[in-house]
Amino acid sequence: MRQFDHRRPHPARMYDYMLGGKDNFAVDRQALDQLAELIPEAVPLARANRAFLQRAVRYVARAGVDQFLDLGSGLPTQGSAHEVAPEAKVVYVDCDPVVRAHAAVLLRRSPGRARFVQANLLDPGDVVDKAGEFLDFSRPIGVLLVSILHFIPDSDDPQGAVAALRERLAPGSYLVISHATTGRTDDEGSYTRPGGGTDRSPARIREFFGDFPLDPPGLVQATDWRPDRPKLVGDWSLPSSLMAGVARKAE
Repeated sequence: MRQFDHRRPHPARMYDYMLGGKDNFAVDRQALDQLAELIPEAVPLARANRAFLQRAVRYVARAGVDQFLDLGSGLPTQGSAHEVAPEAKVVYVDCDPVVRAHAAVLLRRSPGRARFVQANLLDPGDVVDKAGEFLDFSRPIGVLLVSILHFIPDSDDPQGAVAALRERLAPGSYLVISHATTGRTDDEGSYTRPGGGTDRSPARIREFFGDFPLDPPGLVQATDWRPDRPKLVGDWSLPSSLMAGVARKAE
């Protein structure tokens, strides 16, 4: 199997380019530049999403959690969890063999506390078994589901997979989620995009947290989740299309 194809863009490398990284090819940069012309908010949304992940990881680490499980991680670069919380153990999980090949190179730069596992988050038993070789599931873990669930249609039952994962977590664990939204408020709201993916209403996104209580400020626009600085007059704001929240499993 050819792991690196310079002729075809890859979403994970395009995302790295959006974040200002160097782990991408010319074809990825060209494809992203074309996408940005069609969807100008693509790059700001990607950067807002990564900024949320970083704030959430710092928040969970300050709460005393020293191990993280990043599901649907993409390339572990450009401010990923192991860079934000260098004292923590981190397992990155992705089902893409191209991501695995890149990750093997990237994580050699930060040996010791980070691992990559090729697995599908829709198989939580396999994820826990493989990640459990490095992480201790009897202790609190910060689980990151950042900008991944909206790529999974309802027909694949992501709700059931996340529920099964919640059951395997120790009390004191955190669930970190960001998700594209329709902006609708009805409980049934979801919209399958023509290009793939499922935008869900805030109420449907809230269901992924199950009975875990959300920490303040709750489920909000990603840029509004514990921002590093107050918004200033004239600050450019993203449309309310990416919701984010952090919830803790009760003791």
